[in-house]
Amino acid sequence: MNSSESTNTLFLITHEFYPKRGGIATFTEEMAKASVGLGMDVEVWAQKTNGNPEKSWPFRIRRMPLKGTHDLSCQFRLAYQLIKSRRKLRNATVYLPEPGPMLTLMLLQRFHAFRPKHLVLTFHGSEILKFYRNPLIRPMASRLIGYANRISVLSRFTRDLLVTHFPESKDKILVTPGALRSDFAVVNHKPAPETKKTIVLTVGRIHPRKGQLITLEALRALAPRFSQQIEYWVVGSSTKPAYQKALADLAKTCGFPVRFFGDLPDEELARVYDRADIFAMTSVDHGSSVEGFGLVYLEAAAHRLPVVAHQVGGVSEAIVDGVTGLLVPPDHPAQLTAAFEKLISDPALRQSLGKAGHTWARRTNWQQSAQVLFG
Repeated sequence: MNSSESTNTLFLITHEFYPKRGGIATFTEEMAKASVGLGMDVEVWAQKTNGNPEKSWPFRIRRMPLKGTHDLSCQFRLAYQLIKSRRKLRNATVYLPEPGPMLTLMLLQRFHAFRPKHLVLTFHGSEILKFYRNPLIRPMASRLIGYANRISVLSRFTRDLLVTHFPESKDKILVTPGALRSDFAVVNHKPAPETKKTIVLTVGRIHPRKGQLITLEALRALAPRFSQQIEYWVVGSSTKPAYQKALADLAKTCGFPVRFFGDLPDEELARVYDRADIFAMTSVDHGSSVEGFGLVYLEAAAHRLPVVAHQVGGVSEAIVDGVTGLLVPPDHPAQLTAAFEKLISDPALRQSLGKAGHTWARRTNWQQSAQVLFG
């Protein structure tokens, strides 16, 4: 393999890939597809499927014998794979789109034999704080960032967060905004019947950072004339049993129906979006975990749903306040309840925000982001 051929080969190494769900898994999959569209020879290394049927991909896929966590078992297993393939990786472009494989390469980077010729990294937000606040990882992360050729982020918020904590990244950062999935499809939005309840929908893993409990508390505080008009629907898998229980217990005290759907496949999720009237995800900073962007806000907007959210992290880059949704400062529960009252009582405003969101969600695509990063 000559030099030009090898640098055109992209090895995308990740712990976050199908069948995993979530924003990082979507980002990883879409950047791999878009890179193929640029004419690159792409091979994705990903965690095992755990029995799920493999999809048909436009690139080569190598499933590694690891679960896809950040524990030492996965790190050592991935390190072994990198060591075995070091000659193949040395002259190629190696792309680490999330923190799992970054941790492994931090352990190996002292050995020049394991350094790829071109290294590209993507940071999403929370891992920046986690790397910085760990005194053992911080110098290794700094060294990895210093060695990288290019670094991408999904938002200006994440860019500023990275530069603040790792200033050596400043001249390498490119903003590659998130976009809708390339296979995203919207069922035609049907007019709601006059007797239909106003459905408020949250989609995201059930976790304190996603703010489902905050949303439910704000809805519970609605005046009776508003609460009698609504239902609250929650879609997402539970990762925190105690938080799930607190949410379920609070739901029992509300004067309106609350439905928990669990995790849904894309086809069923699209139908739930189509039946909803308002999308809400009131994310908050939670320890080192922050909302760097939020692809789900774009998905909701593409379904013509007005969005209610907290003005934290990179959320304001996914939602235009007063145009595609309403942003409320965190820790202002009365303002959050007032935002819901405003949308519940004004169908014309919901329609206006939803229409603008539908256009806004399509302003970028993954091909543009891949061109910025690899072009």
